[in-house]
Amino acid sequence: MSATTRRIATPVVLLASVALLAACTSNTPEQTTETANGGTTENTNAGSSNDESGETVTIGFSAPAADHGWMGAITTAAIAEAESFEDIDLQVAEGTNDVNTQISQVETFINDGVDAIVLLPYDGAALTEVAVEAMEAGIPVINVDREFSRPEAARVTVLGDNYGMGRSAGQFICERLDGQEDAVVAEIAGIDNLPLTQDRSQGFADALAECDLDVDRRVAGDFTPQGGESATSNLLQAAPQIDAIWNHDDDQGIGVLAAIENAGRDEFFLVGGAGSANMMREIQDGDSVVEATVIYPATQAADGIRLARLLAQDKAMSDLVEVEVPRLVQLYAPVVTADNVDQYLPTAFES
Repeated sequence: MSATTRRIATPVVLLASVALLAACTSNTPEQTTETANGGTTENTNAGSSNDESGETVTIGFSAPAADHGWMGAITTAAIAEAESFEDIDLQVAEGTNDVNTQISQVETFINDGVDAIVLLPYDGAALTEVAVEAMEAGIPVINVDREFSRPEAARVTVLGDNYGMGRSAGQFICERLDGQEDAVVAEIAGIDNLPLTQDRSQGFADALAECDLDVDRRVAGDFTPQGGESATSNLLQAAPQIDAIWNHDDDQGIGVLAAIENAGRDEFFLVGGAGSANMMREIQDGDSVVEATVIYPATQAADGIRLARLLAQDKAMSDLVEVEVPRLVQLYAPVVTADNVDQYLPTAFES
């Protein structure tokens, strides 16, 4: 094992995953689940033998550096999920935003002969060839969040729904504005040259068009609080009146809210993106401009760990008739409001 990896084998805690994947491996009718922020929630899933310990499988895991609340939650959830299984030996590579370093990490996993690799690439296109190399070596690769450029690079791809996030945000704003066709809608995007940002913006525009609205003002940050504050300051200076804002990212939203407070503006409501605990508490508060946030699940890599275990042990998803694990799992993008925030807050990540 290389110096950049560490081994985890002792079961400690089970982190919540999406309902389908949780159901596919649960062998008890009820269980209490500890979450990334220390809360607990109860799951009620159909019985299955998939949780029964089998032959120990070694899974390599690599993701970008945890320099962002959502990314930190991704890695924490993946580790916690592996720790919940006695038969998973997880090798965790140090988080990195250097493409060449991440390629080397995957090459180490291949040389070590791991049974499966769960990979959230810093750059999907740049990691494609080494993922193909792993697949050709007989090691199933579970691609998380940022897609490879060739389908044969992964056995399974686990994705959030970026286009769906935009649609969910747009539909909430349409319902909230309720026919105000002259309403001014603003958008605070993430990094514009990323496909995920483009997908979110397209979904948002498509949903608004269905209620005869469009994006009147648009700025882009960089998924950081600093970028969010700068972009929002520019937006507020340029737009004397706004009715609704969608901010793509709740980590970026820390800066967005700081800029709004500094400007003394509150004539609009704001919809967040990703589903951080910070934004959910703003929703709970009732006095904030934040009225909703759209979930982009931080459970994707944890789901990848479960799927990697199934593949390595030649198992299938018990809630499906299909005898093979699917090639694509795409998670839902629900809207969190004051009506359902108590349901989602226990599993939210901290920005």
